[in-house]
Amino acid sequence: MTQNKILNKANFKIWSRLGMRATFGVMALELGNTIDKLMILTGDVSTSAGLGRFKKKFSNKYLDVGIAEQNLIGIGAGLASEGFNVITTTFAPFQTIRCCEQIKVNLGYMRQKICMVGLASGLVLGTLGYTHCCIEDIGILRSIPNLTIISPADSGEAVKAVLASLDHKNSVYIRLTGGANIDQIYEEDYNFKIGQSITLKEGKDISIFATGTMVKIALDCSKILNESNIDAEVVNMHTIKPIDTNKVNESAKKSKLIVSIEEHNIIGGLGSAIAECLVGIKNSPEQIFFGVNDSYSEGGDYKFLKQKFNLTPDFISEKIISKFKGI
Repeated sequence: MTQNKILNKANFKIWSRLGMRATFGVMALELGNTIDKLMILTGDVSTSAGLGRFKKKFSNKYLDVGIAEQNLIGIGAGLASEGFNVITTTFAPFQTIRCCEQIKVNLGYMRQKICMVGLASGLVLGTLGYTHCCIEDIGILRSIPNLTIISPADSGEAVKAVLASLDHKNSVYIRLTGGANIDQIYEEDYNFKIGQSITLKEGKDISIFATGTMVKIALDCSKILNESNIDAEVVNMHTIKPIDTNKVNESAKKSKLIVSIEEHNIIGGLGSAIAECLVGIKNSPEQIFFGVNDSYSEGGDYKFLKQKFNLTPDFISEKIISKFKGI
């Protein structure tokens, strides 16, 4: 596929207005035009995944297994064993938690190659409750060998992640967060490599690692911290497995404080992956975890739940300032 055809400044702007889910559907049309042995499988979510036009134009490359997500992985693995480039997609908790055994056996153990796209992960579907919110997916999949986990910062990075995943050796889970009109982090094409984080802002005092929609929150925090004379490095840790250990080590050597921000349970996610790196570093700095504090709350809209779990620039910055002053 000619990436330069779609990875341009105009599309990056348009995609930010569409959100990650709709952008995935637009991207699928390009894949259908360029990849012969492509199969996209869904679990009755063609509309939610933005795949309405794809299934009409490429009916021979599309299969809806219905609300039978475990079959989604089993059928996908069978197609992958016959040489197809397979993408599966449904809402994040059904793509991962419901299919955990099939992912373990078919993808982790047997190493059949699939690109899994988890729709609307994190808190964005909060009005439907925690059957549809997904704050556990990273922690569950991170424990399965031979899987890669990516959480894009914006719609453009979601496109980059899918393209990179199709060429990757292992199965990949792409965790899409946020709704429509998502904040745009990248305005034009850039170098994206699985397992290699991207430093969005240099800083000498502290290092903030964020993933998914929380990358924008981290950038906002850095501006607030700057007003208190705290120079914060901001790192987009788009790949959670394998974690960029080199970058964590580099930041730990220069920073007085490490901060992780994620739209996920603080247990088992990005913060845990970073902590596993830090534990091997002598005299590593203290780490603060921001995320969902290992609990389920009442349902609510996206803004409400982010405030409920203190995933806001003001709260996070206040806590960082307080901790930094005590170092």
